Amino acid sequence: MKLFSCSSCNNPVYFENTLCERCGHALGYEPQADRLLALDQDGDQWRPVMGKKGFLARRPAPLRYCANHAHGVCNWLLPAGSEDTLCRACRHNMVIPDLSDPANLELWRAMETAKHRLFHTILRLRLPLMTRADHKEGLGFEFLGEPTPGESERVMTGHDRGLITIALAEADDAERERRRTAMGEPYRTLLGHFRHETGHWYWDRLVRDGGRLEEFRALFGDEQADYGQALQAHYNSGPPAGWQDNFVSTYATSHPWEDWAESFAHYFHVIDTLDTGRQWGVRIAPPVDREGTLSSDMTLDPFDPALTIDQLMKAWLPLSAALNSFNRSMGHRDLYPFVLAPPVVEKLGFIHGLVTDHGRKQHGGS
Repeated sequence: MKLFSCSSCNNPVYFENTLCERCGHALGYEPQADRLLALDQDGDQWRPVMGKKGFLARRPAPLRYCANHAHGVCNWLLPAGSEDTLCRACRHNMVIPDLSDPANLELWRAMETAKHRLFHTILRLRLPLMTRADHKEGLGFEFLGEPTPGESERVMTGHDRGLITIALAEADDAERERRRTAMGEPYRTLLGHFRHETGHWYWDRLVRDGGRLEEFRALFGDEQADYGQALQAHYNSGPPAGWQDNFVSTYATSHPWEDWAESFAHYFHVIDTLDTGRQWGVRIAPPVDREGTLSSDMTLDPFDPALTIDQLMKAWLPLSAALNSFNRSMGHRDLYPFVLAPPVVEKLGFIHGLVTDHGRKQHGGS
């Protein structure tokens, strides 16, 4: 994730910030410029505040906050004259929690924090986006609370032709940890859910609609295998022996679609965390690493489409090892409890190629 600075005083600020503690200006995220802007209120509009560098000279137009800013769950901005009331991230919401229950607001805020980080990566990668108003299979989210006793069965997180359902309970840290433990998972996060489920949607866009089915099947397997039966077999019997040699997780073994979604989520993990390391000026060069296998060039821009998957992995593997060591020093589990075997890296390379190819096509091959 990018490390931002206040456009007025240049103080370091963070993606979700709504106030600069140094100069006191309100802050809002403008996705087109990818900046957190300092703002002065002008009636029901907000005007960007330019610092001494004057880098906002070309974008002085008035702005307004997304309508969800009123609930304290969004700090994104729109042009003041826009017909939309919701920002580029929030307009994909189909169902939000029942806000008559005060506890739901905090859970929704956690949902939106993860979702907005997802959209920041999507926009930086120049991936396709369309709402369900744009297309019948557009990307949409519904955040559902658990039913009351006597009503329908529990909410299941999943994807159905562009509509992504995420159980509101997943935003509760204690409940999510309980589910992680019960399912024997080494890793379960709200952001991971968003990346995984959105990965299913991007399979439709990049593989199915992109004419890349044969290449996909050569790496991931035949997605025409019965999905319901495959999942049931997975839950009944677990992963095959030696699954680590070909899959990034046990769930990835259940069906080619899940292998893709797990790999897609991991690609986002890698890209975003590498960017965080670069933004913070992290240097990975341990003095005991005489052969350089644990050293990493953290100056590369992971969003550069010219980079190969090998270059990304060369930077990622030392960084993930260092992050795991930091966690152990604090008495926590490994931050990244995964092993990326060569076949997994090849799958990540396939995803990387699809993502970067689409970005080039959208921007005239640049």
